Amino acid sequence: MADLDPSSLFGVKGLVAVVTGGGTGIGLMIAQTLEANGAIVYILGRRQEVLEKAASTAKHGNIHYLKADVTSKPDLSAAAEHIASKTGYVNLVVANSGITGPTLRDLKKNASLTEFRDYLWNWDADEFNETFALNTTAAFFTVVAFLELLDKGNKAGNVEQKSQAICISSAGAFSRVPMSGYAYAGSKSAAVHVMKQLATSLVPYDIRSNVIAPGVYPSEMTQSLLTQETWPKDFIPEQRSSSDNPMMLVARYQAV
Repeated sequence: MADLDPSSLFGVKGLVAVVTGGGTGIGLMIAQTLEANGAIVYILGRRQEVLEKAASTAKHGNIHYLKADVTSKPDLSAAAEHIASKTGYVNLVVANSGITGPTLRDLKKNASLTEFRDYLWNWDADEFNETFALNTTAAFFTVVAFLELLDKGNKAGNVEQKSQAICISSAGAFSRVPMSGYAYAGSKSAAVHVMKQLATSLVPYDIRSNVIAPGVYPSEMTQSLLTQETWPKDFIPEQRSSSDNPMMLVARYQAV
């Protein structure tokens, strides 16, 4: 009979993982979960002090940080080269970095069509495009930057599972309600499709491509939303935001 112990069912001991945006929020939850269960984790982000604080939470001293802007291909290449020099391979890449972009938060309730149109028209086009640049384009190039290391992870055979790239999308990617704004939902939806196509393209190389689409979780991005104690039932049936434990369970399950 198979060993039903969670450490055997969802074992990540010795796994080498890269998590972008790993200094806070969902990225940090994933990094901490993997590291606490035996993985070696490299977190990427732009803010040195945030990364240092995140690395200090490691249970076994195996959360390592690299300062990098994931919208910069040179930064991604440098990160991949650094990790290659340390481990020689990677088993898991989590493209988690993301921003909200322009939102509907300040739109007047029951706005007239003219007010609605003016509100949208006054959005900064650069801010709209930057949302796609980070949430979609950077996620794609993050995966591409580490493809050769993921291939080497398969060849290393240090863990049972095949190498994998995971993109953190959003439940908003599948919603008709633009709760977080059109740029956010659109960019996350685009990321889902990119990862779906990568899943097909990477079959010959035995590299998996998957997506996790969380609802509302505690993070810097959702701070203003989490002031709500309850949510409309037609938006969140449970009428509450989630917590770190469910995300940690999902991350560990998906990592295998």
